[in-house]
Amino acid sequence: MNKKKFKKVLVVLGGTSGERAVSLESGKACISALKKKKYQVSTFDPKFKSLNLIDKKKTDVIFNALHGKDGEDGIAQCYFEYLKIPYTHSGVISSYNSMNKAISKEIFIKNKILTPNYFIMDKDNLNIEKLKLQIKQKKIRFPIILKPINEGSSLGVKISKDFKNLISSSKSLFKKYSQIILEQYIGGQEVQVEVIKKKSLGAIELIPKRSFYDYKAKYTKSAKTKHIMPARLNKSNYKKVLKIANKAHNALGCKGVTRTDFKFYKNKFYLLEINTQPGMTGLSLVPEIANYCGIKFSNLVEKILLDASINR
Repeated sequence: MNKKKFKKVLVVLGGTSGERAVSLESGKACISALKKKKYQVSTFDPKFKSLNLIDKKKTDVIFNALHGKDGEDGIAQCYFEYLKIPYTHSGVISSYNSMNKAISKEIFIKNKILTPNYFIMDKDNLNIEKLKLQIKQKKIRFPIILKPINEGSSLGVKISKDFKNLISSSKSLFKKYSQIILEQYIGGQEVQVEVIKKKSLGAIELIPKRSFYDYKAKYTKSAKTKHIMPARLNKSNYKKVLKIANKAHNALGCKGVTRTDFKFYKNKFYLLEINTQPGMTGLSLVPEIANYCGIKFSNLVEKILLDASINR
């Protein structure tokens, strides 16, 4: 589709997830980029009215700037498909599968992509003996990462250094979530890769001042996370991580832009997760990688927009 077909762009932003604030920031940045490119831009915030109230007559295309639950997990995408309005980023099934860490990990394993050892725990099965056995069977050692299976932006992520802490962290997560994932903590370099339109663009390295790259490290300047672009990898490893990210993007059937998070430890890349609605804020990595590769922010936003379609 060429530019002429899309005049009226509806930026969907905000929403009701724990990442609402970030989504508003991402949306704001994209709105100003689209206006710069002379599109007619309007906005829609599903916090205030249902997505099925989007006015089709006034909308040629939807730029999805939602993050987290209901925006990144296939729900919003169901509405866009139902309304038959072209939209950006990944489709219903790829969004759902990418957001659900249990499903995406199965897909990584099936495609021979290395990911940390893990298992799923249900709220109703918190049994200490069973837990000890599963940790042993899965060859998981402390420290152990605990996280909800379908949150983004590191929300709810905890690191446990011993069994006592693991139990208390699990109990606190189960107050809010019915399922959590327990995963081997991997040390080493934090590397993230941008893939756009099925092509890996570049890899950035992060050095968080905090214990790991958590919500605060991602979104606050005061956290002083150091960004190194390009990532400090030798030529063949750099190429390798781009290739793995591309493989993961395609294995999950993702569209538009994604960001894939890795740990590089003892000369191996471990894929942690894939983000189908990466942030587009001033501190976000996708615009930073693109900028290094010679793609200005407004051009990046337009590139994502022009990839929009239905039946994604």
